[in-house]
Amino acid sequence: MKKASAADGPVVIKKYANRRLYNTETSSYITLDHLAAMTREGRDFKVIDARSDDDITHNVLTQIIMEEEARGGQTMLPVSFLRQLISLYGDSMQTMVPGYLEASMDSFRRNQEQFKSAVEGAFAHSPFAEIAKRNMEMFEAATQAFKRPGAAATPAAKDDEIASLKAQLAELQAKVDKLG
Repeated sequence: MKKASAADGPVVIKKYANRRLYNTETSSYITLDHLAAMTREGRDFKVIDARSDDDITHNVLTQIIMEEEARGGQTMLPVSFLRQLISLYGDSMQTMVPGYLEASMDSFRRNQEQFKSAVEGAFAHSPFAEIAKRNMEMFEAATQAFKRPGAAATPAAKDDEIASLKAQLAELQAKVDKLG
């Protein structure tokens, strides 16, 4: 994930009364989809209300999440989680929740990277390195499809891809069994 350096600071996005977003770095108007892409790329940005100069980044990020959830496909935030989150508003533990959620997501991201490294490392010096590399590429493509529900493949294409992955896994298992 590409990150902007700390010296660069966050990109300032101005939101105008007409609900348009203006990227001061590129001097162009952008959409919420652009901000979602910047987030996925690891770009830090700050959204400022052009009239009041208030920082409204939190509200805009929440709006992006709402739109992503509304696009259909697989939702990321289960109803039970949302209910629990809402029930914590006004609770004495409310101040602890943001730190806990942030730490949990950081831990999840580290585990995801460790898993990826472990899988790549396990096959690095074996005859299955090329197969493992292709499987990781497909895994990453599937992960991207889940991150962008609107860009997900059709059900038939998913079934074909799953069948292909199962066939490759069976082929890989057969080769491992022969070596064992």
